Amino acid sequence: MPLIKTTTYQSPGWLINGHWQTIYPNVFRSVKDVQYQRERIDTPDGDFLDLDWWKSTTKPTKRVVILSHGLEGNTDRPYIKGMAKAFYQNDWTVLAWNLRGCSEEDNRLLWAYHSGFTVDLATVVNHVLSLNDFEEIALVGFSLGGNLTLKYLGEQGEHIDPRITRAVTFSTPVDLSSCAAELHKRHNFLYARRFLKSLKQKVKLKIDQFPDKLDKAILKHMKTLNDFDELYTAPINGFENAQDYYAKSSARFFLDAIAIPTLIVNAQNDTFLGAPCYPTEQVAKLDKVFLEVPTQGGHCGFTSANDAGRYWSEKRALTFVEQPDAKL
Repeated sequence: MPLIKTTTYQSPGWLINGHWQTIYPNVFRSVKDVQYQRERIDTPDGDFLDLDWWKSTTKPTKRVVILSHGLEGNTDRPYIKGMAKAFYQNDWTVLAWNLRGCSEEDNRLLWAYHSGFTVDLATVVNHVLSLNDFEEIALVGFSLGGNLTLKYLGEQGEHIDPRITRAVTFSTPVDLSSCAAELHKRHNFLYARRFLKSLKQKVKLKIDQFPDKLDKAILKHMKTLNDFDELYTAPINGFENAQDYYAKSSARFFLDAIAIPTLIVNAQNDTFLGAPCYPTEQVAKLDKVFLEVPTQGGHCGFTSANDAGRYWSEKRALTFVEQPDAKL
């Protein structure tokens, strides 16, 4: 039942393939009039997180959506701002949070974020719960932020706070090992190079900050994203190696324990995702997790040509969290 066999998404005809459907919205889309107010909170381990709120001053609401961005993203990415605007215009408070080290200021500690680092999402959720301002909380995640969202929900299981009611993720690498393999393929060369360049710049900062903990020689050996995970992510975060990190952080191993209605939307032509990121057989046996696989959409794309600039992904997320009885 939770496998959604039909989808309403149709990409504009001029976005001819998954690469164009990925690049266009992330490079050329502009989302205006998003009015964030920043709050900095401390983490239990002595670091900090920067949260960007969007609250109505004239029409307070008892419901909030928490948005989690992807690898090397932040709250200014078009897919985050577009989702924020869609929810705000439908009478939701919005909380878009920057993963540790992604708010244009280096974090304090040796480690930053990674695909399984759900402790920071838990810190954000617990902060929202402690305010006692909201009766309904929805979670929306993109790419790496989607993996974090699903893993967090699985870790909470039946013990999840009842105020957290629904979740939606888009372009989610629920199997990290297969995604690492995909990003190493020739057709993903430009994406991988861009991610690696940004991540290596952050490692350089960490080497300067912690010269006794990191050897600058590792930079010469970071030629792929897998190298980055092998030489930095895994050892810094207590994993045996990159494959151990992927195995312990992949959300597909946590899906069975999710206890609230959750929608995963992964396009068939998402060039980042490996075959295990479409867990149709697993999801077909679950009651709470829904999988929707449009043929098109790219990675964090789902562009719409009309509807006043609102993307299909934004409409889809709103429908899922606001209309429990709507056709899934």
